[in-house]
Amino acid sequence: MNAPEDTSKLRLAPVETPEALAHRFEREQRAAQVQTEDRLSRSLAPFRVGSVPYLNAVPLTRGLEDQVLFAPPSQLAEMLRRDELDAALVSVTEVLLSDRYDILDGVAIASLGEVKSVLLAHRRPLEDAREIHCDPASLTSRLLLEVLLAERGIRPQFRPLPSFAVPALPDFALLIGNQALDFLLGPHEHEAWDLGAAWYELTNLPFVYAVWVLRRGAATAPLRRTLREAKAFGMETLDALISNRTEYTYDFRKDYLSWHVHFHLGSDERRGIARFSDLLRKHGLGPLYEPRFVF
Repeated sequence: MNAPEDTSKLRLAPVETPEALAHRFEREQRAAQVQTEDRLSRSLAPFRVGSVPYLNAVPLTRGLEDQVLFAPPSQLAEMLRRDELDAALVSVTEVLLSDRYDILDGVAIASLGEVKSVLLAHRRPLEDAREIHCDPASLTSRLLLEVLLAERGIRPQFRPLPSFAVPALPDFALLIGNQALDFLLGPHEHEAWDLGAAWYELTNLPFVYAVWVLRRGAATAPLRRTLREAKAFGMETLDALISNRTEYTYDFRKDYLSWHVHFHLGSDERRGIARFSDLLRKHGLGPLYEPRFVF
């Protein structure tokens, strides 16, 4: 047993204040994030990857931004068909209408209710829709609108939207992504029918708008790991992403990316995809293929 005088010679570590502990935690967390960002910034080669240039996709390419080709989903889909990309974040319909691709499980852009960024701008009641002009960038949004209207007995003709200028919008216009958000947050005379909310009212399920589509048969295991890690990094640093982006207002970005869209692809989302497939078949919008999920 130590004598009292021996005990007095022991050196005790200084007690850290809560503020010092918080600062140390922040430094260590930032150092780990810098390492992750550095690793991801060199991680895609030799794979060719594309993503959409929309706010809702930002968390899924965290750390990969300088290595990814950003283009509208319709252009990315064409590049996938020409085997010019190994993976792309595109409309889920690309997988349902083709037997050439796999879906990366666990990652998606989805909503459970109001989504804000997929909407029908309309001046007249939905029942009056005879012709709807659509943003040609996403086939999934157009097919979702077609299904939702067909369930109400409404079967309009669909035409390309010639202009996104709000004063020039026709009576019925389908808008997606940043174009929809620009419309919603700016002055307009149209009403907005949110397709995410309409889908949830119909099915009580999430709707999946976009997924990582992988070229089937390619050796993509390292790529799949990288895409999952980028999504995890995006979720870990979501508050920083929301703070550092410049689109719209901080409050809107936080509400939109934290609430209106989510980035998980699980059992409920797979059920949503299956329900969408069933309704597409019901209304003759096929032929369709069963999606294959890979992890």
